[in-house]
Amino acid sequence: MPASPRHALRSLAAPAALCAALTGVLAAPAPASAAPTTPAPAPAAAEATRIMPLGDSITGSPGCWRALLWNDLQEAGRTSIDFVGTQGPQGCGVDHDGDNEGHPGLLATNVARQGLLVGWLQATDPDVVLMHFGTNDVWSSVPTATILDAYSTLVGQMRAANPDMRIAVAQIIRMDSARSCATCAQSVANLNAAIPAWAAEQSTDRSPVVVADQWTGFDTDTDTYDGVHPNAAGDRKIADTWLPVIDGLLDTAA
Repeated sequence: MPASPRHALRSLAAPAALCAALTGVLAAPAPASAAPTTPAPAPAAAEATRIMPLGDSITGSPGCWRALLWNDLQEAGRTSIDFVGTQGPQGCGVDHDGDNEGHPGLLATNVARQGLLVGWLQATDPDVVLMHFGTNDVWSSVPTATILDAYSTLVGQMRAANPDMRIAVAQIIRMDSARSCATCAQSVANLNAAIPAWAAEQSTDRSPVVVADQWTGFDTDTDTYDGVHPNAAGDRKIADTWLPVIDGLLDTAA
């Protein structure tokens, strides 16, 4: 029997309602997704601490204690360091960062008076200075007090370049009077005896000045090749003495 018109209308209305419902579902806006997050920036790599070895021919030409010291620091885990200076590597047969500020023949008093360090500091921007200076001053009969005045001038120049400069000053290695000057051995002893008190007066919490005792235990017969400059054994002793001093200075970094 054919469907009644009323029944037919009901049958047509059901699919239409289902279609409208589906259309509403499809047209409904999608739920808002979570806002994208910005990745946290990676922590900046720590800048290497810049260390200037400063002095005369005992520091340069070739100053192979620097090569030993560099590798000692690497082996001790002090890898975020950079030796700096306007003078480049001078051999030594060991891979190392050879930049330095060792100038053969120079006197600390002349460097201070002529302001030479100012330019070297501007060129290299060190955080730490290792200073073994005064051998040529002693050889030139410059009085201890005058050398210490020069040291004070150099420290002032370092702090003008970097108020947070960390400074290590060596009691310089021994000199053999028979192979240098007649008064050299005693003059070195006099200078070295005065350095600790001078350093204590100069040191501040912000810019410490510490002493490296390169004099005690150094033997001009076994540790130099000419009574003044270190041989391989002397280089080893110098590096060994610098290492704990630098460790202490690196640990004072902010």
